[in-house]
Amino acid sequence: MFSVTPKAVDEIKRLLAEDDIENAFLRVRIIPGGCSGFSYEMGFDDEADEGDNLIESGGIKVAIDEISYTYLDGSVLDFKDGLDGKGFAIENPNATGSCGCGQSFTA
Repeated sequence: MFSVTPKAVDEIKRLLAEDDIENAFLRVRIIPGGCSGFSYEMGFDDEADEGDNLIESGGIKVAIDEISYTYLDGSVLDFKDGLDGKGFAIENPNATGSCGCGQSFTA
């Protein structure tokens, strides 16, 4: 299961309202690349693909394709806003390692 924290839900809603995007959802995927092998990619989409896993949380929807979901199962999407920086972060129990900068991971 993939989950979204209330803080991340609030930020997604804020971004959707700011961009005035109707019927959109957040798409999260794993792409090859980065120092450790895989990176996360997130963006808004308005059309689901066949085989997408659709997760609803707090009034927002998240779509994850089948291949990415195998790497993201059990993960939590959060939004950090502190001294260490601001942005979305994925806590992924399937990641076995990450690069020094934290932008990519190994699974």
